[in-house]
Amino acid sequence: MPIRDPFWRVTRDVANVMDTQPPVNASRRRFLDYLLGSSAVATLAAIFYPIFKFMVPPEVVEAQQNSVVAAKNAELPSNTGKIFKFGSKPGIVIRTETGEVKAFSASCTHLDCIVQYDPGSKQIVCACHNGKFDLTGKNVAGPPPRPLEEFTVNVKGDDITVTRA
Repeated sequence: MPIRDPFWRVTRDVANVMDTQPPVNASRRRFLDYLLGSSAVATLAAIFYPIFKFMVPPEVVEAQQNSVVAAKNAELPSNTGKIFKFGSKPGIVIRTETGEVKAFSASCTHLDCIVQYDPGSKQIVCACHNGKFDLTGKNVAGPPPRPLEEFTVNVKGDDITVTRA
């Protein structure tokens, strides 16, 4: 007859109990792992969400404007110019010394700087990069690669109306 260990039965019972029940620390550990994991995800979301929103431009629906009142006759004396808003872009209306009224896009064709009228030289100038345009919108000096976009001008009563061609 084999000799039996007196603790054999107790050891076997403890082994069976340990196999069926998880240790008390395992549920705490799972809870702490869940807590740390969710806080790491929340921190990463708090960091990357503003970056993502900055990188994606907002959708802005803009109404296309084909005609706008640029100025009043009294606002535009001879040999002067005035910047006006044409939708989301700037425009410039100029009254020459002879009284002729002309309108162009006020965005320089080089880097979209705002151009201005210089009454001394009777040219449209871009002060940013020394670009110059004549009164037909043609680029005559500096880095602008092409002429300014010209608009159609209608003078009705006291209003100077500019229309995109």
